[in-house]
Amino acid sequence: VYLLFQALRQISQRTISTASRRQSNKVFEKQKLFQEDNGLPVHLKGGATDSLLYRTTAGLTVFGTVYVLYYLLVSSMPKKPN
Repeated sequence: VYLLFQALRQISQRTISTASRRQSNKVFEKQKLFQEDNGLPVHLKGGATDSLLYRTTAGLTVFGTVYVLYYLLVSSMPKKPN
């Protein structure tokens, strides 16, 4: 029983120690990136991905606004009698 306990403890310690080596903390790198004064707004400092998401969101917003205004106009017109 003691040998089994010792083997399990050794396996668990090995798993924990190797898992912590694989993961790296990137918080400090991200802090430097977002605090850098490069003239970009914070929602675009992430690079090309942020730019793509921003443009997609802006495009969908404009499209949705035009779509809603069109249907408000269509709905406000009286129906033609048959």
